[in-house]
Amino acid sequence: MNDPDDIAEDAAEEVTRNPVMRVLARAGFVANGVVHGLMGAIALTIAFGESSGSSDQRGALKVVAEAPFGFAALWIAAIALCGLAAWSLFDGILTYGGRDATAQAKKWGRRLGAWILAIVYASLGVLAAVVAVGARGSGESSAESASRGVLGLPGGPILLGLGGLVIAGVGVGFGVIGVRGGFRKRLKMPGGATGTTVMMLGVVGYCAKGAALLVVGILLVVAAITVDPDAAGSIDGALQALRDRRFGPLAVAVVGVGLIAYGLFLMLRGKYARLSTA
Repeated sequence: MNDPDDIAEDAAEEVTRNPVMRVLARAGFVANGVVHGLMGAIALTIAFGESSGSSDQRGALKVVAEAPFGFAALWIAAIALCGLAAWSLFDGILTYGGRDATAQAKKWGRRLGAWILAIVYASLGVLAAVVAVGARGSGESSAESASRGVLGLPGGPILLGLGGLVIAGVGVGFGVIGVRGGFRKRLKMPGGATGTTVMMLGVVGYCAKGAALLVVGILLVVAAITVDPDAAGSIDGALQALRDRRFGPLAVAVVGVGLIAYGLFLMLRGKYARLSTA
């Protein structure tokens, strides 16, 4: 009788080797890059007080929706991002490791990371589809509503605080990956000037995304401590809060440039990603 794990891995490998799935995965990286690039551009306008737009993913997708052929572009992005989510889901199943406890712990850590990314990509894909069909609202108001709901639960402030710490930790993790260049192992790094450009964009982009997430996490912790859901926010809220501090506009502008760099990096990742079953 075949081992269920072997059956699952064989099925996952067949899916991730599928040419259509691999094209969708690469297109998903590009779509995610476009979204982050637009987030960075909106952040720059926020830094100089010239925009009422939202610098979160929903705000960026609304910019796409307002462009010529934006409706079609959003549906293409939604399909590509959901394809990338599916690829990440099956890629997590194919994460191998040794038999000892340490190797197993690392394997499940990488597997969990791949599955979390799958949820993130799927959420962004669904959001693109929701914007395409004309739904309204903003990430900021959604974050505040979600925080209000969590605070209303038994032990809600503790749960919200823990959530904030997790997001802040993810932000720190992004920064560490950027500083150490840990993203290189997921790429077939090109040589010459192209490779240098990819490396530079990755370092700057990961650090900027990490800084934005760190501020979001801090805002959630503050909301938990003060039991004030209005203190919570999305990346848009984090940048708005940061802008009101001393040297805040400059800091927001730096993050905006970094998010544009991260977006460009993701677009290049669409070409150079090391799809593990290749």
